[in-house]
Amino acid sequence: MNEPGKPRFAPLAERVAPEGTDPWVLHWEARQAAAAGKDVIVLSVGDPDLDTPGPVMDTAIARMRGGDTHYTETAGRPALRAAIAARHAARTGQPVTADNVIVLGGTQNGLFVASLCLAGPGDEVIALDPMYATYPATIKASGAKLVPVATPAERDFHPDLGAIEAAITPRTRAIFVASPNNPSGVVLTGEEVAGLAAIARRHDVWLVSDEVYAGIADEGRVPSLGAQFPDRTLTVASLSKTHAMTGWRTGWIVGPVDFVERAHDLAQCMLYGLPGFIQEAAITALAMAEECEGKVREYCRHRRAVLFEGLKNIRGIRACWPQAGMFMLIDIRGTGLGGEEFVHRLYRAEGVSLLDGVPFGAAANGFVRACFATDEKVLVEATKRIRRFCESLK
Repeated sequence: MNEPGKPRFAPLAERVAPEGTDPWVLHWEARQAAAAGKDVIVLSVGDPDLDTPGPVMDTAIARMRGGDTHYTETAGRPALRAAIAARHAARTGQPVTADNVIVLGGTQNGLFVASLCLAGPGDEVIALDPMYATYPATIKASGAKLVPVATPAERDFHPDLGAIEAAITPRTRAIFVASPNNPSGVVLTGEEVAGLAAIARRHDVWLVSDEVYAGIADEGRVPSLGAQFPDRTLTVASLSKTHAMTGWRTGWIVGPVDFVERAHDLAQCMLYGLPGFIQEAAITALAMAEECEGKVREYCRHRRAVLFEGLKNIRGIRACWPQAGMFMLIDIRGTGLGGEEFVHRLYRAEGVSLLDGVPFGAAANGFVRACFATDEKVLVEATKRIRRFCESLK
């Protein structure tokens, strides 16, 4: 029963509320401190320290000034959907057309649409743990139960296919995976992808493949679940990371036509189409994909090495080498501190903002996450401060 005078909210509001401490509170405190000119280093979010490519900006500005600011097709303009389909086919080898694509507000919106279209109350959705911190709320929003399956540190955060199959019940509707993974940076192998596809086929469940970081992986591609099991795989991606376009909120789902039709119905009552000038800018961005992805890939490769080297031989911690992406997990169990205490004490002492691993799942307990998509000098200074903090611990 609600207390008299207190507002009532739908169960959805409770399902999407963060469990425990909100991991983003410290991040936004650090962002605000940095904006105020304080001496802080923010490594707690994956927003590349790069500008959106000039031609993309030019297209958006020209289209906006030309009046392209009205309603657009809910599923996305045909030319953009065709460009996404062509890029997806080139990357994965999966033959798709514009009819297999729906344009949405970033990868996060794509994951949300997938969750609502695939599952509901009484259903179960498996997700590999650790997982991106928004996955639990995104899945629970549908009313389904989240079933995490650990990819433990002892396996270098790679999945145990037997454990995944053992977690499937008659209520399982989908398996959510990310390759490259956030926060671990793990890229699923070809054998793991084939195994996941075989499991999904045997049990007739959907695969939701989050590939937002695929363009940053070696050669700009990862083994494709969509190519293995096209009838039941949704590939979710965006321009956010590969083109330094996080604020443009331009993403998509590639999947079977019957799914796209249902996702369209949901988007029609929720998003109702991205602005036309942004869609035209996205077409320009996709035409530059090889150049843009190569730039971000080299940028991340170099900074990954800088952070990893800087964290070597620090008492109590061990950096975990990520295969791809923008993040590095750091094992802090040797300090005797939990993740939440570590990140808060580090920030208070040295002004370095990291994220506790626990919000990413139980498998990341005892780890913290650092983003290395920032200036090299900033990373070097951050490692000096982390070293000083760890040496101060008794």
